[in-house]
Amino acid sequence: MLHRVEGIVIRSMDYGEGNAIITLCTENAGKVGVLVRGAKKVKSRHAALIQLFTVGEFVFFRNNGGLGTLNAGEITKSHHPLRQDLIKAAYASYACELLDRVLHDEETGSFWFRQLTACLNALEEDKEPGIIINVYEMKVLQAAGYGPELDACVVCGADKPDDQLRVSARLGGVLCRSCKHQDPPAMEISPRALKLLRVFARLDLTRLGNVDVKAETQAELKTIMRAFMDHQLGLKLKSQSFLDQLDKYNI
Repeated sequence: MLHRVEGIVIRSMDYGEGNAIITLCTENAGKVGVLVRGAKKVKSRHAALIQLFTVGEFVFFRNNGGLGTLNAGEITKSHHPLRQDLIKAAYASYACELLDRVLHDEETGSFWFRQLTACLNALEEDKEPGIIINVYEMKVLQAAGYGPELDACVVCGADKPDDQLRVSARLGGVLCRSCKHQDPPAMEISPRALKLLRVFARLDLTRLGNVDVKAETQAELKTIMRAFMDHQLGLKLKSQSFLDQLDKYNI
């Protein structure tokens, strides 16, 4: 059967002599794997279609599910600037790999197509990458069923002042002082960072504007969100390791 979809390339890998297999996050057909014959050969008309972050219209044959075979394609947005910039490419790769690893095929529909589109566009528009990714990570946690409890103590349900709360990545939310013994390693969190996390939990990435966040608050948010991702999802992502290396060398 012939399929025509709008999609974003979230993974691309070599396959055999000059071929490639791409994974698409599509607007209406979920997550789709497509074989692109001859894509790696010199002067291939499909070479540009297999690049990460490429948005386009893809026409492919597929019978009874499984891997499709590309028939034709047309690029609608290449996101070439993302691939040219080391930092932007690192964050965009992380967003794509995270989506590919966490969500099942049937879950990557129009919502995730819009969120990833907004994420890539925001990165290309020079918005703060750390904030973009923190919002994106929050959406992934929520979609996977691990969205943190940020409005009341995750243990007793008490609604305490922000300056009396800690955050427990293991328990999945904030802890009041009366319950901090439930997780002694729970992290201190500033009222400003907690307020921003609550905004992230309610915000759709398509509505993200320019956010001015102090460097120390950004660092705090990054530490907290990383802890949530590690404890709740436990993924080992190549793109995350690369981001860690960039941090290590202050790039």
